[in-house]
Amino acid sequence: MFTTELPLPIIDAVVVRALEEDLGAGDVTTEACVPEDRHATANGVAKKDLVACGIPVAARVFATLDPSLRFTAKVEEGARVTSGTVLFTVEGRARSLLTGERVALNLLQRMSGVATATARYVAALPPGSKTRITDTRKTTPGLRLLERYAVRRGGGHNHRNDLGSAVLIKDNHIVAAGGVRAAIESARARAPHTSKIECEVDSLQQLEEALSAGADVVLLDNMDTPTVEEAVRVTRGRALLEASGGITLERIADLARAGVDAISVGALTHSTPASDISLDFTASSARASRPPAR
Repeated sequence: MFTTELPLPIIDAVVVRALEEDLGAGDVTTEACVPEDRHATANGVAKKDLVACGIPVAARVFATLDPSLRFTAKVEEGARVTSGTVLFTVEGRARSLLTGERVALNLLQRMSGVATATARYVAALPPGSKTRITDTRKTTPGLRLLERYAVRRGGGHNHRNDLGSAVLIKDNHIVAAGGVRAAIESARARAPHTSKIECEVDSLQQLEEALSAGADVVLLDNMDTPTVEEAVRVTRGRALLEASGGITLERIADLARAGVDAISVGALTHSTPASDISLDFTASSARASRPPAR
């Protein structure tokens, strides 16, 4: 039994959808080539250095297909591993292993890729920095909870999860509302008292408007580092500051030193490549199942 921050109903809903997508017409190749009674052992192997994430999700794929399979994790979630490390072993019916291979690897590789990228951004923070690396809502449709879990496993933090979880006034809200102050004042009047008000600004003038209107958090959108430094000086702790837009790994240290509270990085989920992980059958493992003992 695996422990994970992710509730099993959430994992299972994703797994079932993915399996339905891959198995709409069955597994013609496996059913044609592999005897029904053939058993095998396979290892999930990291092909590059990575942060392992999604092993319990891979386990649920195989368990959903065939509860008789025996899945053994070989590393902890969030572990930094080197190329060649065995992440897990799964044993049982060879047909089940082959049929579940791609779905299990797709999810595991995606989650490990996000965790690995996040770890790089977190490592780029200066020693002792209190700045947070956070994700955004630029996630793969249907996989947000898995990807955000992967961000946490990589050492990062999560931004708002959905449109109902926080007030975040963006540039189009500002235009539609009639300006920064109008948007913030309307949000303050109508939002739940438990909600903080965050407002995006793209200039120091808009920053002053947001601060005077009482924004709790200000998102500094696509500002260069000198402007961010000036924004920190102007704000003087009156609001939390988040840097966002066009964030690269090379800018993390400078932005953190400038004094922002958070740096949100859409690239963690919208353009991070999947990690390279394979499922390798052991050469001597494939065998016919033994008849039951009498």
